[in-house]
Amino acid sequence: MSVIHLVDDDSAVTGACQFLLEGFGYAVQCWNDSETFLHQANLFEEGVALLDLRMPHLDGHSLYGELLARRSTLAVIFLTGHGDLPVAVEQMKRGAVDFLQKPVSADALIAAIERAQPTSVAACERRAVAARLSSLTPKERDIARLVVGGFMNREIAEQLNVAVRTVEVHRARVMEKMEAANIADLVGKLKVMD
Repeated sequence: MSVIHLVDDDSAVTGACQFLLEGFGYAVQCWNDSETFLHQANLFEEGVALLDLRMPHLDGHSLYGELLARRSTLAVIFLTGHGDLPVAVEQMKRGAVDFLQKPVSADALIAAIERAQPTSVAACERRAVAARLSSLTPKERDIARLVVGGFMNREIAEQLNVAVRTVEVHRARVMEKMEAANIADLVGKLKVMD
């Protein structure tokens, strides 16, 4: 289950949202300080961050910039009482899933969270594939690229000037490290990185 992070300096707002969302079965964490959220929350899990745009110290706009810079896997929805169209458009261009004005209805909030969750799931998958990809040796990366390119073991061996058996061993390691069941699965995993 994805975690919903409520980041708002108004504890009445986070408390009310938490009560509402937990009633719908969501796991919720409240943060009344954006810097505390940034330093203590797990930014690399499946989840949604509901960010207030106007907060002291580190506002929602700057906090979102930090999440992007750190490549957080959390999907972002902005909640604000002071929203205007140019700010909403700017945040959506940066990748925010939605921009809701307070007070927000339960239906609109739940719908936005439901739209945001696949964004986080995809970001987590990209992060996992990138970690597995970085575990490959340079030779394994070369072989993976050629396997995905449709080359046979003999052709790969000729291109890399190695024995066919060497290609077979490295290819098996690539499949194991990438947790790929077959070539189509490997291709699919690597396309996630595009």
